[in-house]
Amino acid sequence: MRHRAVVLALVLVVAAVAPTAGLAAAQTEDGTSTAQESCTFPYSATDATGANVTLEEDPERIVTLNPSAAQTMWEIGAREEVVGVSQYASYLEGADEKANVSGANGPSVEKVLDADPDLVLVPNSTYGLAKDRVEQIRDQGIPVYVFGTGTSLEFVANKTETIGRLTGNCEAGQRTADDIRESVRLMQEALADEEKPVGLNVFYGYTSGNNTFIGDVMTTAGLRNGAAEAGVSGFAQLNDETVVQMDPAWIVAPEGSPIPSNEAYNSTTAIQKGNVVRVDENNLQQPAPRSVDAAETIMQAVHPEAYEEYQSMKQQANQTETTAATETADTTAQTTATATTEETGTGAPGFGVVASVVALLGASLLARRR
Repeated sequence: MRHRAVVLALVLVVAAVAPTAGLAAAQTEDGTSTAQESCTFPYSATDATGANVTLEEDPERIVTLNPSAAQTMWEIGAREEVVGVSQYASYLEGADEKANVSGANGPSVEKVLDADPDLVLVPNSTYGLAKDRVEQIRDQGIPVYVFGTGTSLEFVANKTETIGRLTGNCEAGQRTADDIRESVRLMQEALADEEKPVGLNVFYGYTSGNNTFIGDVMTTAGLRNGAAEAGVSGFAQLNDETVVQMDPAWIVAPEGSPIPSNEAYNSTTAIQKGNVVRVDENNLQQPAPRSVDAAETIMQAVHPEAYEEYQSMKQQANQTETTAATETADTTAQTTATATTEETGTGAPGFGVVASVVALLGASLLARRR
């Protein structure tokens, strides 16, 4: 009976003390829980098609039908959850280890289903071109989320948050989105007093006008979007007469894309001065986190002094954030240690009473053996 009584005492004390220790570790300095209650499942959201998408559990197998969604998963540190990608995501490190779910003129329904996904992420462009195929996937009971059309870097940040939430990577999604917004803010601050020359985006006979994320990348980097000012909306072709009238001081083009070599383009200030900015197409052409890198590339070429100021501001912000995080961690650790010392009467964080009872139990059992 004495043995059972001591064991019961041990169980009761562990039950009383262990939750307290766990709670202290899971609280911030202001006493709020760090547990992501808003990142729980089941979770429902309405996508760009108006469809209600419900995820009963945290999805572990993700198929991305566009490279921007895949890039986002990579950037939030969730690439291991991706089991299928489109052929255009092959530039991502490790993408060759994933199933290629592309087919002729769009996604392959069969390949997507073979990947056995818990969630399929779909771009607006793919849905517009292959709606029937996407609906076939959805008809199999697989959650399918379709995104809207990217129009800005803020859209990219919001999309990053959404992907993080859908895939159960809320903290990483929020952190990456905040980094995008902070980079944009710092660029705007560094460029506040700079004159903004006219820029023209050119890619394979098209340009980016109003309501395009590429146009927003350019203006964020310190250019005026000449195509937008000429009344171009979305992605469209541009006639030579408009190019001459616009006379862009800078041309922005993805690497590998040819610049028209005709009288109209050759007459522009951009061509005559050699002001052509080549940008990694995977950064420039995709509404995903690396589009900030595209803006930085443009800014460095067009406004080198402001770019240096931006980098300095960014470094300072990172140092401040690191210092604040360190101080918070130290304060939290000190508060936790003090609280547990007061509760247990020992310097051991939350285990003083347990240790005492364990010692008592050991002595009792030893006495019984003797």
